Amino acid sequence: MSDRFGIPSPKSAKKPPKKGLFDFLYTDIAIDLGTANTLIYSRGEGIVLNEPSIVALNQQDTPVATGHEARLMHEKTHRKIRTVRPLRDGVIADFEVAEQMIRGMIKKVKMKWYAQTRQMVICVPSGITEVERRAVRDSAEHAGAKEVHLVDEPMAAAIGIGLDVHEPVGNMIVDIGGGTTEIAVIALSGIVYAQSVRLGGDELNDDIINYFRRNHNLLIGERTAEKIKCEIGSAAPLDEELEMITKGRDLVNGVPRTRHITSKDAREAMAESVNTIVESITKSLEQTPPELSADILDRGIMLTGGGALLKNLDKLIMETTDLPVHIAEDPLTAVVRGTGAILENLEYYRPVIDS
Repeated sequence: MSDRFGIPSPKSAKKPPKKGLFDFLYTDIAIDLGTANTLIYSRGEGIVLNEPSIVALNQQDTPVATGHEARLMHEKTHRKIRTVRPLRDGVIADFEVAEQMIRGMIKKVKMKWYAQTRQMVICVPSGITEVERRAVRDSAEHAGAKEVHLVDEPMAAAIGIGLDVHEPVGNMIVDIGGGTTEIAVIALSGIVYAQSVRLGGDELNDDIINYFRRNHNLLIGERTAEKIKCEIGSAAPLDEELEMITKGRDLVNGVPRTRHITSKDAREAMAESVNTIVESITKSLEQTPPELSADILDRGIMLTGGGALLKNLDKLIMETTDLPVHIAEDPLTAVVRGTGAILENLEYYRPVIDS
């Protein structure tokens, strides 16, 4: 049941989905197919998997490990094994490996060996092309899904943090993932304005690697850069600067070395990319209709995704925009929680689905 705008009435949200006689033969899942991590929500079970989006392949291109096991092998493999991250900048870069990864992860969460995947809801960046959307849909179908629904990441994030996206009220969501930063203004079950910046946590890692190569003649790996970002990285000066010891290869004499680094080093390394994200938020605010701007002034900006955990990022955005900024509770799972909510009540959320 919906009103004249096509928006479901609140009553329809309370109706539980009808159970079929043969439902036990199927598994319905929602997937946050991220550049850095893939999360899976199973109908009636909640979040059942949260693993890195990476696959280890042998010389015959057959998967030998997926997720956590493959991540442990990353940058430590020999010539008979290679690790592949099939997603780049939020989209599928390697179609075949992405399909193998999805299939492998679904196999990990299936409780019944005979169950087939009936419905699958997958979130995608709002700025991807139709060709890229088709690639995601095809990968899901080849992995065994009978029915595939796509939903934009910012919309899923908004639902995941408990916002009523059907209301005629403006909400600004900034979802900072591994490959993209999604900025969207949402109202009336739709995205009024969206900007997808192909810059996220991976780019920040690259910035740190390049900084230490350039300024300290120290070559560090991707996993070390991630550790530096998470432990001492910040977007704005901290009340008490942090320190840590890192290890890498000295580029002058080629031998392993340790270096003492501070949060100021990490902040300087990431400054350009962080500023690009903040500038994109400012530009999005400039493009927002005035009535919705008034709502954002009252409600503030909501940060989700792993990038929201970067120390003092909310403070920097607040100082730049002069608006309240809120970090969602458990921002890493906001998107998959929203995708799961859509899966649990497809009819209520039909207006936000790209079927």
